[in-house]
Amino acid sequence: MTEMAAFIEDTGAQGPCLRVTGSLTLSGLGDFPQRLDAQTPPPAALDVSGVVRIDTVGAWILQRFVERTGAQILGARDDVQRLMALVHSAERDVRVRPEPPHPVVRVVGEVGASALVAAATLKGLVGFFGAILIASWDLLRHPQRIRLNAVVHRFELVGISALGIIGLMSFLIGIVIAQQGAVQLEQFGAEVLTVNLIGRITTRELGVLMTAIMVAGRSGSAFAAQIGTMKLTEEIDAMRTIGVSPIEALVIPRVLAAVVMMPLLGFYATLVSILGGGLFCWISLEIPPVTFVQRLQEVIPITDLWVGLLKAPVFGAIIAITGCFQGIQVSGNAEEVGLKTTAAVVQAIFLVIVLDAFFAVFFSQIGWI
Repeated sequence: MTEMAAFIEDTGAQGPCLRVTGSLTLSGLGDFPQRLDAQTPPPAALDVSGVVRIDTVGAWILQRFVERTGAQILGARDDVQRLMALVHSAERDVRVRPEPPHPVVRVVGEVGASALVAAATLKGLVGFFGAILIASWDLLRHPQRIRLNAVVHRFELVGISALGIIGLMSFLIGIVIAQQGAVQLEQFGAEVLTVNLIGRITTRELGVLMTAIMVAGRSGSAFAAQIGTMKLTEEIDAMRTIGVSPIEALVIPRVLAAVVMMPLLGFYATLVSILGGGLFCWISLEIPPVTFVQRLQEVIPITDLWVGLLKAPVFGAIIAITGCFQGIQVSGNAEEVGLKTTAAVVQAIFLVIVLDAFFAVFFSQIGWI
């Protein structure tokens, strides 16, 4: 049984002294700290030669009492001195809540950490794209290994199931573009040019761009979540064990579906946006549908249509590759699925907008403006 800590008042060479006995451990302290703090006036010394056992809690109590009262420690064994010195250095060097860094240092550190994460992600994406190219070449050499059923199923997920939301969003975007354009052009008496604005901006840019953003939020996140869940449940490891390539079975069908369906969805979104803008022009600007369509034929060059259709498959590939890559990166626990799904959507939208800016400059340089 543990001998409880206690002390006896005595008088030593230095004046009033407390002779501590018993076990200065967590289980043997009892009310020892309260009784020690209640000593008034505080003793000039503590004689700990009678201490049987001591741990860091007991050493901390002694050290705190010494620092508060200036009392001396007498009769301390080597283990007591060592523990008190350790507690003293810990109190001096370690903080429960460290001092916050300077704002400039913190900002620079966060920027640097983000840059390192971005560089590592870009490197991983490039490597993942290379693995997809290698697997695609193997499938071209052995076309019987292409999983057509999986590709067709992804057609439904990426394309057919998305028609409703993409159509609704595109219709509303067309109305918004027409309304805002008409308000601004009305100041110059050029409301008729609203037709030009609707036709060119939806055919060349917004039709495909907004479709890509919606597909990234809908299908890209689904790809990341599906593959991430399979990674957690070790289904991907099981596929490798039986000799099935996860790139061929999971990634390439999704990439093919996104590449094929994006031009179709982009063209569909463009038509619906034009329909929404034409409806607004008919109701608010009193431009008849026949006049609206004739004006579209006059102002939209065929190059605008080609620009939108050429960008669409690239956007689809970026969305699918990013979603699958983030899904493959899932590890540890279910929380990773949510984190990687969010990362897939953010990175896909970012890359789509960056590529759209690149395409804008490129097509401008070759004269497709």
